[in-house]
Amino acid sequence: MQRLSRALGLAVGLLIVSSAQAEERIRILCPTWSGFAPVFVAADQGYFKKLGLTVDIKFEDERPNVMAAMARGDIEMDMRTIGEYQGRPRGPETPGIVIGTIDQSLGGDGVIAAGSITSAADLKGKTVASEPNIPGRLLLQLALKKAGLSLADLNLKDISTPDTVAVFSDSSIAAVATFQPFMSQALEKLPARKPHILLSSKDYPGLIVDALIVRQDDLAKAPDKYRKFLIGLYRAIDLFKTDRTEFIASAAPHFDLDPAAFAESIDGSLAYTDFETASGFIGKPGAPGTLYQSFDTVMQLNLENGVADHTLTAAQSIDPSVIAKLSRADLRP
Repeated sequence: MQRLSRALGLAVGLLIVSSAQAEERIRILCPTWSGFAPVFVAADQGYFKKLGLTVDIKFEDERPNVMAAMARGDIEMDMRTIGEYQGRPRGPETPGIVIGTIDQSLGGDGVIAAGSITSAADLKGKTVASEPNIPGRLLLQLALKKAGLSLADLNLKDISTPDTVAVFSDSSIAAVATFQPFMSQALEKLPARKPHILLSSKDYPGLIVDALIVRQDDLAKAPDKYRKFLIGLYRAIDLFKTDRTEFIASAAPHFDLDPAAFAESIDGSLAYTDFETASGFIGKPGAPGTLYQSFDTVMQLNLENGVADHTLTAAQSIDPSVIAKLSRADLRP
C-alpha cells in the first residue's frame, strides 16, 4: 500500500508539473503589420520553446474583435500602437497594460497629398480622407495644431485604409491619411495627381510606437512568463540586426510575402525596438521612460479627435516591472 500510495503521489505530482508547464502559454491577436514579425521569428527560431514557453499568434485586423477576446480571457496579449490602445471603447477598467514595445513607425504612417498641397495649412477647407483612429490621422492632427488649425477646419471623409488608391484617385480629395504599403501604392499608381508625402511618422520619432499589451490578471499570476516572452522577442530583434537575411526569410511567409517584398515593407517604414530602445521607452519603476510623455501627448490628441472617451494616464497604463528585470546578459543564447 505504501508503494502504491507513493506511486500515486508521484503520478499526481507529475500531473501537476505537466499542468503547470501547459499553462506557460501566451495567446496573441494583432493587426497584420510587419512590425510584429519578431514574434513569429522568435517562435520559428525556437527561442520561446527553449524558455519553456508556447506562443500562439494570429492576425485579427478588427480591433473590436481583439478587445472582446481580451475581455473574455480568450487571449493574454494584444499588440498595437499606443494611439489605438487608447481609443474607444477603452476605459480605466478595460483589460490590458503595456509591458514593452516591439517597433516604432519611422515613415510607415503618414499623409499623402496632391501636388498643389505643400503644407498642412494648405488643407484648410479641403476634403481629407482618413480611417478613424489610425496613426496617420494623429500625425495630421498634430501638424494642423502646429499650423493653428484642427481637424474641424477640414472636410473629413471616413474611409477604409486599404481603399487609399481608389479614394485618392478622386480629384476632390486633397489628401489621405494612410499607412504602408498603401501610401507607396498611391504614390506609384496615381502620377497624374503629382502625389507626395506631406508628412510621416519619420518626422515624429517616438510618437507612433507599437506596444505589448497584456491582461493584468495573467501578468500578476505569472510575471516570469512575460519575462521569458521579452527575452525571446528581443533575441529575435537581435537576429534582425546580426542576420537580416535569416530574419526576413523566417518572417516573410507569415505575411504571404516573398523576402524581397517583406524587406520593402519595412525599409524606410519602421524600426524594431531592441532591448535597449524598449527599456528607454518603458523605463523602470520610479523612473518613467520616454514613452510616458508620448502616451500623454497622444492621449490629448485622441480626446480632441473624439476617438477616446476617457483620459488614461501613462502611469496607470504602463507597467515597467517586467522589462526592468531583464539585462543584456539574459538575451545571450
